[in-house]
Order: sequence, then C-alpha cells, then structure tokens
Amino acid sequence: MAMALLTGKKLLITGVLTDDSLAFGVAKMAQEEGAEVILTGFGRAMRLTQRTARKLDPEPEVLELDISNAEHAAAVREHLEQKWGRVDGALHAIGFAPEACLGDDFFGADWSDVSVAMEVSAYSLRSLADIVTPLMPSKEDGGGSIVGLTFDATVAWPAYNWMGVAKAALESLNRYLARELGPQGIRTNLVAAGPMKTIAAKSIPGFAKFEDEWVARAPLGWDVKDSTGVSKACVAMLSDLFPQTTGQMIHVDGGYSIIGA
Repeated sequence: MAMALLTGKKLLITGVLTDDSLAFGVAKMAQEEGAEVILTGFGRAMRLTQRTARKLDPEPEVLELDISNAEHAAAVREHLEQKWGRVDGALHAIGFAPEACLGDDFFGADWSDVSVAMEVSAYSLRSLADIVTPLMPSKEDGGGSIVGLTFDATVAWPAYNWMGVAKAALESLNRYLARELGPQGIRTNLVAAGPMKTIAAKSIPGFAKFEDEWVARAPLGWDVKDSTGVSKACVAMLSDLFPQTTGQMIHVDGGYSIIGA
C-alpha cells in the first residue's frame, strides 16, 4: 500500500471559518493524507473555527492567532515548539479589507483602510513565516513548505479594488520570501483559486458576476461549490512532491486565466 502524501507531516493551517472555507478543504484532505494539523482562529470568529474543527477527524486543536498581534504570534510559535518540536508546513489563508476598499469607488478608501488590507492580506504572509520557519526542518532534513491562497492579481478585477492591490503585494512578497528562505530549504508558493462560494467571496460586491463568467469561459469548466482541486493543489505543494518549486503561483481556475477573450 502506497504511503499517504503527508504521512508524519505537522501543519499549521489558518483561515478555517466554516466547512465552506478553502482552508477547511485543505485541512480535511491533509488529514486524510496522513498529516497532523493545528488550526488558528481569533476574536469573534474563534468560536466558529472551534465548531468547524469538530467536523474534522481527528478534531484538531485551535490556537488563537490574530496575525497582526506579536504576542499571539510568539505564543503560537512557543506552543508549536513545545507540542511538536517542529513544523513541516503552513497554509496562509488570511485576508481582510475594510468595506471602503471594495466595490465601485476605488478612490473611496483612504490610507487607514488600505493599510489594514495590506497588513492583514499581504504582510501577514511574512508574519506567518516568522512563526513557522524557525521550527522547520533543515535543508538536509527536507526543509519546509508555506502555501498561500490568492486570487490572481496580475490583472485588475471589477469591485476587487484595494484587495487586488493587497493580493499583488502578497504575490510579490511570496517571491521575496522564496528568495530569502530557499537556502534553508523552505519553499513558499501560492495557489490562485478561481471564485468559490465562501464567506470571503460573499463580502465582495458583485462577486456573482465573476462566478457566472468563470463557469462560461473556463476551458475545463468551473464549479463554484467544489474546492477539491484547490485542496489537492495545496496538499501537493505541502508534500515532498515539489522539492524544486518555490516563489510560484499555481493557477487552479479551470484554465480561465489563459483565455484572452
């Protein structure tokens, strides 16, 4: 019998709110592939994450992590070190933009709004790396893998506005982290998913138009309720299957991104 892809791996997974969350699909598949996972949540959503964790088998521990809180970050790192002694991989599924950053009025957001979107949606990748990279195995022992979720920001989207700018920063940061962490054997990659019916998507005005367009134009077709392909890509990138791939953005979008018109 073939060994599961993530047998023995210890993964920190952020961004699980409900079982519709892309991160939930990754956590579930990671467990099925042999990984031990710990989830994070914070604030009012913490209870939601804890409730959703019960739908996983075995039920994972949920740690409090406001990614912009240095004390939380230090506490999570210390807990991971004491419990596991190492971390093999992490999923970055963190993003938020104030309401003014989304919608029809690009000039309606001031820096106080935009700075929040940039810190939580982009800089947070560096913050997560700060937590896990000191605990990752050495290059000789296989290194580690950080995988983030994005919505391709190489183009401008209707209504996405400053979140799109923040995602562009995330995608650039991914490349710089890859350059910085590569000598330690740590890979960092992004998975650019097509639109999914998640809580995050519901917060974006006019997102239904994306969904309709995607279904019509993606060469492989697209189901906004089926995140299996996204989960598989993330699990593959967290495994040892891509030891020489870093700083990349992998599209899991039914091929929509290749279509010009």
